[in-house]
Amino acid sequence: MEVTGLSAPTVNVFISSSLNSFRSQKRYSRSLTIAEFKCKLQLVVGSPASCMELELYGPDDKFYSKLDQEDALLGSYPVDDGCRIHVIDHSGARLGEYEDMSKVEKYEISQEAYDQRQNSVRSFLKRNKLGRYSEEERAQQEAESSQHLTEEAQAGAIPVGSRCEVQAPGQPPRRGTVMYVGLTDFKPGYWIGVRYDEPLGKNDGSVNGKRYFECQAKYGAFVRPSVVTVGDFPEEDYGLDEM
Repeated sequence: MEVTGLSAPTVNVFISSSLNSFRSQKRYSRSLTIAEFKCKLQLVVGSPASCMELELYGPDDKFYSKLDQEDALLGSYPVDDGCRIHVIDHSGARLGEYEDMSKVEKYEISQEAYDQRQNSVRSFLKRNKLGRYSEEERAQQEAESSQHLTEEAQAGAIPVGSRCEVQAPGQPPRRGTVMYVGLTDFKPGYWIGVRYDEPLGKNDGSVNGKRYFECQAKYGAFVRPSVVTVGDFPEEDYGLDEM
């Protein structure tokens, strides 16, 4: 095949290798010598430049020629956009050897050594009091954790089936029976499910389609453990049935 004059200083080619199962599309200068070109290919295929044999294929995958003149320019060969340059490795490596990440030695550092570094992300966050090193955020997390532990302890002291009185802020006391104690899907934290003696509640023991206990409509409610007092609370007549 005759070499024709090409004005473009660079060329887009596909790179394949006897060591890899994939192809890469790269742009190279036509003014590179084959020796320089092989050095650049080391980063693509992983084969040492001294162990490479290069073959040139056309866009139709037809073999053109070998690129075997080290001091010849890449542009002196019939290399055009869409051509493929195949690297044959003679180092003794096996197909896929450079694709197996499990064989790559990984760099590891201890937590103590990482803490001593001044140019790490952790050091940056500490200096600027960001992320988990933010005093405001840390205080909020500590408060939430403390509240969770308090609610857990309070809930643990409220047995299911106990009579109780609910004293929510801004509302009159309401009496009923504890029907559920624990976590829920509708909101985080611990909740007490109460069946009121009268229809003073908001539900029938279910929220968002999930049932936690059984009761009549408007007799059920979920409240925080802090507003529930367990004791001998007889039923009261609120006169709601009177006309």
